[in-house]
Formats: sequence, structure tokens, C-alpha cells
Amino acid sequence: MDGGYNIVYQDEPEWGIIGGGISSYNKEQAGDDSSEMLCFVLKDPDQQVVGGLIGSTHYEWLQVDLMWVKEDLRGRGFGRRLLQFAEDEARRRGAKNAYLDTFSFQAPDFYKKHGYQVFGELRDFPPGHQRYYLTKQL
Repeated sequence: MDGGYNIVYQDEPEWGIIGGGISSYNKEQAGDDSSEMLCFVLKDPDQQVVGGLIGSTHYEWLQVDLMWVKEDLRGRGFGRRLLQFAEDEARRRGAKNAYLDTFSFQAPDFYKKHGYQVFGELRDFPPGHQRYYLTKQL
């Protein structure tokens, strides 16, 4: 390849180098993102995790990465409470907006019911379904 550089496949990603590189570049361009993780878990009486939400705040936004509640506990308000806890914590950290993605077979209607609006869609991802991208002003 050009000048002795080559591109090779690696089984183990170089997260530290590549992620660190893009983080440094982003910081130079947009300032410190003040990124912080957040996680709320739902535990049963035996202290077993039966649901939760994982996300982060950065650039005054809440990003909801994952949210799950055990199937037999759905419809009892636990998802709403997890989302509310995350949004409240994000507001406390200065977030003004939130975003997330979900599949058509997961919970788009749940998020819409809680004020999220679709701003993007990937059709047939996975095949036969859609992936939705949603946002909400906090």
C-alpha cells in the first residue's frame, strides 16, 4: 500500500487507540463532552437483576443505549420508572435532550408514549423489521 502503510483485518479491535484518537479529535473540534455513564437496575426481592437501563450523558444529551425489563414484569410501570430515573439524572447533569434507537419488534410505541419522536428509520434492519431512531427534548 501507499508508503508502506497497509490495512489488515484484526480479530481483537483496537478500541483504546482508535477510540482515543477519535475522542481527542472530537474534543479539539467540539470541546469536552463531559461524558458520564449511567445505569439503573431493577432488582427483585432476592436482589436479582430483572431489568435496567444503561446510557450516558454527553454534550448536554442523554443517550439511552440499552433498556430491558424481564418479560413477565412488563406493563407494570417499571420501564417508565427506569426511563424517568435516567431522564431525571440526565437533567441533573445538564442534559437538554435525549436520543435512542429501538427495533420495530421492541418498544417504539413505549418511547412514543413517553414523548419521544422518530427522526430516522432504517427499513428492513433486521430483515422484515425496522430500526427507529428517536429523540426527546428534556
